[in-house]
Amino acid sequence: MRNNPFEHPELARVSSKGQIVIPEAIRKHLNIKEGNMFATASFDHDLIILKKLKSPFVKEDLSMLKQVDKAWNEIEKGKGRTMGKDDFLKEIEKW
Repeated sequence: MRNNPFEHPELARVSSKGQIVIPEAIRKHLNIKEGNMFATASFDHDLIILKKLKSPFVKEDLSMLKQVDKAWNEIEKGKGRTMGKDDFLKEIEKW
């Protein structure tokens, strides 16, 4: 995995057409090419999630988005847990 994205986040700007350019380092790391499809999810807290989809779309892609939705619902109910940065990054790696 590339450097910790929480210490050195990549920045993107929204165009007048609502388009966002995914920074080159991220495109290379995830092998993102023209025509790739993404599922999008939006939650409170100014968060948008992009999930690169396999082609053809597979059940695991939808399952991951459902897991994220469930996690946010738990957090909003006060059932979230606190963890250190290293533990958080290990959890992200599992996904």
